[in-house]
Amino acid sequence: MAKRSELATKSELRPATTTSEPSEISAFLSEAKRIQPSRGLTEGRLIFALDATMSRQQTWDAACLLQGEMFEAASRAGGLSVQLAYFRGHDEARSSRWVSDASGLKKLMSGIACHGGLTQIGRVLDHAVKASSEQHVAALVYVGDAMEENVDALCDKAGQLGMRNTKAFMFLEGQDPAAKRAFSEIARLTGGTMLPFDRDSASELRALLGAVAIYAAGGRPALEAAGTAAARRLLADMRG
Repeated sequence: MAKRSELATKSELRPATTTSEPSEISAFLSEAKRIQPSRGLTEGRLIFALDATMSRQQTWDAACLLQGEMFEAASRAGGLSVQLAYFRGHDEARSSRWVSDASGLKKLMSGIACHGGLTQIGRVLDHAVKASSEQHVAALVYVGDAMEENVDALCDKAGQLGMRNTKAFMFLEGQDPAAKRAFSEIARLTGGTMLPFDRDSASELRALLGAVAIYAAGGRPALEAAGTAAARRLLADMRG
């Protein structure tokens, strides 16, 4: 288990309140017009979020090995600052400090074991909205294989993330139909994309993570300049 000083308490990922009153809708639209997303001056910011429930242990281990590719790819486009977020067990969801090197993120990830529990994607989205409200977050990478929440509530949160120009790249392992629909809609509402993979496609996952990191570090121009197959795949699906 990572040190408590390195990981935020679950209260920092508490769900936001959703509303539907006409006056609150008007306020929401006014906020959308007011928000002016801005990029960091030196490096891009990316939230790397993973489902750490029991079924995910093998994929978590693979992510520990592959995450270094994000920093290596992003270094050519201006650098990257990454925050780890995850959920597991009963009502446990946490986020790390921001780190700017692969060894720091690997250290955070290596001490975390997967525990059985239900998905808490909504809390991840709430956290991403809050983080991007404080300082722009270019991308949210989410890796999971299931969705056990209210999809409309998730879409509301994704819309708030899209307002802040934070694109969600939703990596789906397997073929769960509910997860596929939810991941695709979350990605669409943020201008990102849903990316299917399986446990035998480590090289593909590595390339796609690298392409997302290039986008987070340098924006669309950097992704276009990369010219890789993974970059072209992202560009084909991304909006804006």
